[in-house]
Amino acid sequence: MEHFDVAIVGYGPAGATLAHLLGQCGLKTLVLERESAHYHLPRAVHFDAEVMRVFQWIGIAEAMEAKTHRHPGMRFVDPQDKLLLDWPRPQGEGPQGWRANYRFHQPDLEELLRHNLARRKGVTVRSRCDVFHIEDKGDRVDLRFEDMSCGRIERVSAQYVVGCDGARSLVRRYIESGMEDYGFHERWLVVDVILKTDKPELGDHSIQYCRPERPATYVRTPGRRRRWEITVRSEEDSAEIAKPERVWELLSDWITPDEADLERTAVYVFHSLVAEDWRKGRLLLAGDACHQTPPFMGQGMCAGTRDVANLYWKLALVCKGKVTGADAERLLDTYESERKPNAREYIQTAVRLGGLINTAGTEEALRAALPSSDGAARMESIAPPLGEGLGQGPLAGRLFGQPRFNDGTLMDALHPHQFVVVAEADLAEGLALPNGVALVTSETSNTAEHLKRIGARATVLRPDRHTLGGADTREELEALLALVLPNPIETQQPELV
Repeated sequence: MEHFDVAIVGYGPAGATLAHLLGQCGLKTLVLERESAHYHLPRAVHFDAEVMRVFQWIGIAEAMEAKTHRHPGMRFVDPQDKLLLDWPRPQGEGPQGWRANYRFHQPDLEELLRHNLARRKGVTVRSRCDVFHIEDKGDRVDLRFEDMSCGRIERVSAQYVVGCDGARSLVRRYIESGMEDYGFHERWLVVDVILKTDKPELGDHSIQYCRPERPATYVRTPGRRRRWEITVRSEEDSAEIAKPERVWELLSDWITPDEADLERTAVYVFHSLVAEDWRKGRLLLAGDACHQTPPFMGQGMCAGTRDVANLYWKLALVCKGKVTGADAERLLDTYESERKPNAREYIQTAVRLGGLINTAGTEEALRAALPSSDGAARMESIAPPLGEGLGQGPLAGRLFGQPRFNDGTLMDALHPHQFVVVAEADLAEGLALPNGVALVTSETSNTAEHLKRIGARATVLRPDRHTLGGADTREELEALLALVLPNPIETQQPELV
């Protein structure tokens, strides 16, 4: 029976990204996927700079950026198309080293992820393999699956299994986790079209139509693709409302059959759920397997990418024996304690935005927004810190930016998967660094502006680029350094075959 460091069940964006990251860390990794190919129609349509930074780590950011469309922001309008709330997105390079937000076609991303993963040393991908049995043996996990190309039953084992297998996760069933429910469960019709000719009047902004009789969302995606998401009323039949003649009737305010072709229509139930347990022994969850969100913030796929960015280096440290025993258990427990509150805050914010759409912009729904000079409300993007876990002090768990060196090189290009001290030059002078820890200072980069954002003179970054805390003195910086764990990789150059 072949043994792996990590077996990943599910080959969507979260599973594929995790496989890339584990492969870069030198872990023998297996991906098991039931389907024969990635889904060819649109699904997720948005990701942000934090996700693009992860794509930078695995070597697909530039190729993916060329396939995206700029995203100027989101607007909420009332039934008379009066602006209720404006949510602008910054343009140009932001603190993460990339634009704040991107619109994309998910099959483009999955094709890139899979094409590059085929060259990743140490990673094995098995498609058309249906996992049906998972058993945590204490010192390993045994899996059984059917190779559906030939009907053969196969067995493998792994140190850990990560379920990236979606909302109906098999791995979650073995963990026996319940779900925290935040009360949003609605049917929406999702319609993707391809324009026959350009239709600039539709605009580049996403628009939430707060219409009490039929709330709807418009999304601009790359090329001539466009999306509408439209509420399905309780008395309406899902199959009937998805028929082309009914779809075109619902789209009549914006577009006609002469102007576009239907690419996909489907009725989805949007949920707001978070798994109670993200880990049980050697089984873990990531992505939709442990949280499901309404789409109003465009954070569904982003949350899954954040999950695997938090998890990969912890698994690498444990699988390589650099952290063992009780320390390994505590480290893996921080995955849930850190990620769960972060995911929960995004979901609860999406639920509030869903309430704004469905109530047509009542004063109660707008109360949390900041009034602007024109009388409309204005919303700022949120960036919640991680929950309790590694680090110390009030600045622990903050997502940190990506400094550029004086020659223009981005920090992560030189120091992938490492702990990094980022400090004002005088505070770091003569600092004794643990083996494998990098140093970036204000003398060699634009570090000062990134430190100013968190209000500290120095910080220590984890491999996922969240802070261990802030420091204003040498003593405080040395205390943060005492929390650093071993480097999860021996080489800084990701290996490809």
